[in-house]
Amino acid sequence: MEMQEYIETHIIPQYQAFDKAHNEDHVRAVIERSERLAQRYDVNHDMVYVIAAYHDVGLCAGRERHHMVSGEMLAADATLPRWFNAEQLIAMREAVEDHRASNAAPPRSLYGCIVAEADRLIDVDVTLRRTVQYGLEHLESRDREVHYKRFVEHLIDKYAPGGYLQLWLPDSDNARPLEELRRIIADEVQLQRVFDIIYDEEAGVLNA
Repeated sequence: MEMQEYIETHIIPQYQAFDKAHNEDHVRAVIERSERLAQRYDVNHDMVYVIAAYHDVGLCAGRERHHMVSGEMLAADATLPRWFNAEQLIAMREAVEDHRASNAAPPRSLYGCIVAEADRLIDVDVTLRRTVQYGLEHLESRDREVHYKRFVEHLIDKYAPGGYLQLWLPDSDNARPLEELRRIIADEVQLQRVFDIIYDEEAGVLNA
């Protein structure tokens, strides 16, 4: 299909420039999960595919506003009107803008809910490892305690009860993994043990 070929050759390769948590493997996982979720709803599956492909391209301009920049880039893509009308493009832009986990307000459409939920990717092992990886890539210090403090603070702020992460679809596959992650966060002994294992592995790779 011409549209998919365009996305595969012009959009997805942009993720090769991003960090481990937002690389090409990440966007392909979000696309796959988005398409699987979309099977449960009456939605345009081509729109779902493009929204998922575009959701993090704005990281080229930094993390803070990446969701808004991603939406701007989608809206500015002069090729997409070959396959989508103006109303669809507006909905797609809004869905991309609404995907960020820290957004307090719910997405404006079902499309936004789908990509936001798919982007959660709450796999307990992957989430814990990505949290350590991010710290190693962005903190100048290599002090273990500094990284552990940041690791715990991020997990509590985002995933613990009362954290900013919201599940927008009641039948999400993320519900059970989130409960397991919360159980680990609440167990300080297990959390420290998991961190030590991952930190030693990831720091060892960087120092190799």
